[in-house]
Amino acid sequence: MLNGLRLTFEPLVEPWLLVVLCVFLAVLAIIAVMLSVRGRFFRIAAAAALALAAANPVLIQEQRDPLKSTVAIIVDRSQSQMFDGRDAQTDATLASLLERIGRFPEFEPRVLETNTGEQDGETQLFATLSEALRDVPPSRVAGGIFITDGQIHDVPVNAAALGFTAPLHGLITGRSDEIDRRISFSIAPRFGIVGKPIEMVYRVEDIGTTIDGSNVIVRLNGVIVAEQPLVPETDQTVTITPEIAGRNIVELEVATQAGEITGANNRAVAIVDSIRENLRVLLVSGEPHAGERTWRNLLKSDADVDLVHFTILRPPEKQDGTPINELSLIAFPTRELFVEKINEFDLIILDRYQNRNVLPLLYYDYIARYVEDGGALLVASGPEYAGELSLANTPLFQALPAIPTGQIVERAFYPTLTDDGRRHPVTRNLEGSDSTPPQWSRWFRQISVGEAAGVTVMNGADDAPLLVLNRFGKGRVAMLLSDHGWLWARGFEGGGPHVQLYRRTAHWLMGQPELEEERLIAEGDGKSLFIRRQTMAKDAGIAQIIAPSGSALQMPLTGDGNGLFVARVETEETGLFQIANGELSTLAQVGAINTREYQAVVSTPDVIMPLAKSTGGTALRIAANTGVRLPNIVPVTGTSAAGTDWIGLRPTNDTMLKSVNRQPLFAGFAGLALLLMALGTAWWREGR
Repeated sequence: MLNGLRLTFEPLVEPWLLVVLCVFLAVLAIIAVMLSVRGRFFRIAAAAALALAAANPVLIQEQRDPLKSTVAIIVDRSQSQMFDGRDAQTDATLASLLERIGRFPEFEPRVLETNTGEQDGETQLFATLSEALRDVPPSRVAGGIFITDGQIHDVPVNAAALGFTAPLHGLITGRSDEIDRRISFSIAPRFGIVGKPIEMVYRVEDIGTTIDGSNVIVRLNGVIVAEQPLVPETDQTVTITPEIAGRNIVELEVATQAGEITGANNRAVAIVDSIRENLRVLLVSGEPHAGERTWRNLLKSDADVDLVHFTILRPPEKQDGTPINELSLIAFPTRELFVEKINEFDLIILDRYQNRNVLPLLYYDYIARYVEDGGALLVASGPEYAGELSLANTPLFQALPAIPTGQIVERAFYPTLTDDGRRHPVTRNLEGSDSTPPQWSRWFRQISVGEAAGVTVMNGADDAPLLVLNRFGKGRVAMLLSDHGWLWARGFEGGGPHVQLYRRTAHWLMGQPELEEERLIAEGDGKSLFIRRQTMAKDAGIAQIIAPSGSALQMPLTGDGNGLFVARVETEETGLFQIANGELSTLAQVGAINTREYQAVVSTPDVIMPLAKSTGGTALRIAANTGVRLPNIVPVTGTSAAGTDWIGLRPTNDTMLKSVNRQPLFAGFAGLALLLMALGTAWWREGR
């Protein structure tokens, strides 16, 4: 405890009145001296005593406790601190530092640990320093100490931005002979068009490494699409072509050199969101009927679809000799559509189409080959499919998933989902399907078929196939075995989800990724990795996960009973995760893409040294052959606070007031006696 004694004045009158009194008495004193008035010095003493009494001098004695000085210790726990044993160095340094500071009772250490920023992937130690000292007055800050690898991304431009004048020090983990190679994108477009090439520019930088003839491996969605010779310190161009709509992950990888601090930055990632150019659909209606406009209206309302629609209004058997130049109908351009431009269509829909010799038989084989080579075909059938002119009696039969028996069922029934249909993306969670009977209207006609190939997702009367989906070669085929879907569109008995059903069917046929039966999706969500697996199987098993650091873990996938299985993994790492399940694999980025945390991982004191020196501090490496070599802690008072083997902390002079003892000097009888004595002496001297 410190004792302080000081004199202060607490005037008994207003300050201005005290000033007037003092001036008046001073004038009288001057006149008395000039006129050599008898007893003038006693009179001056009496006037001074009167002025002093009015000023009311007070003797104050304070009792104070000294306050401790705060030492902010900021511990870097970013991902780069996990490399090459830096985390162990950090732990040992922190323990030793606290022990050494504890030897000085005037210092109070305050420890805060910081991780990589969640949104920007940066090491922000100075933001953490501000947080640690936000309730500490600047005068009580003894200094700041960073335990870090030196890769700090929020270093202020000058010491004034710190908000205090105490020294700042950096204790640098890692080795002085570290080497590293990193690859990064210089130009990476964020958007593209499916099937259109995109140019991307990248650069490989070597720090202390040597050229070893490595290649740069280019992957698109996990599949190698190119390899290029490595040319360090040079911008290189690679061309990729997005294959799917939606998110495409482009990954560059270069071999890890022996002795590299980490291989985490030997990989660079870019995400390209690609869109399809408008899908081209050919709709051929064999004859006008009530459901014809249902398909047309649905496809015309889809902004992603360019529709070409023909209806056969004048089949060959209706020829009546009318001259062609007098007909308002156009001729059906069969050769142009089914020979010359058939491969330009993403989907062909045959709506209640029958073989009336409008198309030569060879053209049906062209359609079958088109599907087998990767095209898509939807057959929306009616009574004609069960007759002699059925498409099943043409060369197209080889691509059809169900062959008619010749029977037509004409009675009321509810379309229902099969077990496979409840798991298939086309019909999963179809609106109204979760009750028995389903909450949609009945249909009244169905074409009977034999055993169906592929997957039957909807049944009709007598649990017979109603909607069948199948793959034929590289292409896809869907068959709807009823022409009464239009009842849902017209709102009969409340209608039904015809838009959902028809649109999903069309987009599945055209290979929309979201509608794939077997699909593995993963994405970052804050500090979580969210995995979503859709499958026709009843159990998805275990997801195999490889983190950016190379560590592996397994995570079971839990299902909802409808073909969807999910898992959420909490992680402190940011970067590119590899996820595999069965034969499927995918990539997911957690945190910012190509974060600054991985762009530079070689430990260095150079980043913080200029700022530290401007505060009187320094940045020192702590790695030694025997482990950690920590500098000594020294209390300092001057501007210099660092040496080759020591760092200084500046104690504060701040104290906390405990009590105050006030003693007025002219209070009570003592003051009155002194004043009377002064006046009496002046009167006595005057009387002589």
